[in-house]
Amino acid sequence: MARQTDLQIRSYTFYQVFPRQHSEKQNFEGVIDDLDRIKSLGADVLYLLPIHPIGVKARKGEHGSPYSITDYYAIHPDLGTLDDFKKLLDGAHQRGLKVMIDIVFNHTSRDSKLVNEKPHWFYKNAKGEFANRVGDWSDITDLDFAHREVWDYLIDVLVYWAKLVDGFRCDVAPLLPIDFWIEARSAVEKVNPNMIWLTESVHPGFIKYLRDMGYDCSSDSQMYEAFDMCYDYDIFEYMNEYLRDPSKLPRWIEEIARQEVTYPKNYIKLRSFENHDQPRLRSKVRDHNHFIQMNALMFFLRGAAFVYAGQEHSVTHEPTLFDVDLVPWNKSNSIEPFIQRMAALKKQPIFVYGNFNVHNSQDVVVLSYTYQHQFLLGIFNLEDQTTIEVPIIDGTYTNFVNEEELIVKNGKINIGESPIIIDTLKEHIK
Repeated sequence: MARQTDLQIRSYTFYQVFPRQHSEKQNFEGVIDDLDRIKSLGADVLYLLPIHPIGVKARKGEHGSPYSITDYYAIHPDLGTLDDFKKLLDGAHQRGLKVMIDIVFNHTSRDSKLVNEKPHWFYKNAKGEFANRVGDWSDITDLDFAHREVWDYLIDVLVYWAKLVDGFRCDVAPLLPIDFWIEARSAVEKVNPNMIWLTESVHPGFIKYLRDMGYDCSSDSQMYEAFDMCYDYDIFEYMNEYLRDPSKLPRWIEEIARQEVTYPKNYIKLRSFENHDQPRLRSKVRDHNHFIQMNALMFFLRGAAFVYAGQEHSVTHEPTLFDVDLVPWNKSNSIEPFIQRMAALKKQPIFVYGNFNVHNSQDVVVLSYTYQHQFLLGIFNLEDQTTIEVPIIDGTYTNFVNEEELIVKNGKINIGESPIIIDTLKEHIK
């Protein structure tokens, strides 16, 4: 991992917004209107999907994907002007929110400024036609990083935006040369040394697919050479398998534990159980209680927490990338107070510096952190059990989640529908 990574990021809550889908206004102003609520959730970083103009050629849907970009320096006119974007930045910064933007350098739209001005900078197929390496992405065409000029141009783009924003989420970054990202980070640090660098690291199966086709694609371990944070896609399918088949729970938790030794000591994972590319978590769980347990687990795991706009209202609908499809906000399904409480807990230094351990993964997930004199125990009853053995001495404790009194007797504790988080002293460890 980059040696300069700020470990405090482990205590952050990221809040993802698709500006076009976020409000009736469908623009930056609509996001500005919601900043007080977003901050009140406990968010530290506002992450925006791409804000640039979208291509028309081969466009998918009526409005097109924000990941099909025509000009890296421009703002999509439907979202507002550069001044409007700066108003959003100012509003976020005044509230103590950092702002991260999406960087999409693997490809551009098929009618982008660069396609027209620098056609030789692009990947071509055997027929010499503009093409992309991944078949589904028919609305875009890939840049060719064999050209040094491509590196220089894109690094200049990053330097430009780094003077305004606080972080980059880099789309399918493993498909680009890792040396490009290392060089880019070095250049950006000269104008903004405090940038947060998040890579959309990709599924292992996708890495294998691209490598088998003869292309380079970096693993998470490689991406940590340049980035502060990786997505959780290395183990995402294990979570999905558990949600389809409860007997697979131990394997998912085993993979979480494995990350502790696979990656650098200061690794940071973004614990994103849903995002714009994935079905909503609420659509994959059994019921409300299961949803709460999963969200609590997400916050408790080593790494930064992630909320995709609508998750806090238990939204099941996954907005399309290609058309206007507003988030169906519904306050009657709100879990905002719960998110607030978990985000506040996340700020404790134990999540940044503590030793993380797995104690149980069969039906009930039992995890802990130890740091200095503190012991933090998390119990997540994912499969409706009634009791569980815990690694603390007998006595009376308080559940941080709901402030209920808990009794540990004969090394066991009664558990119910609510997650349990016990903040106690190391001397209480059994």
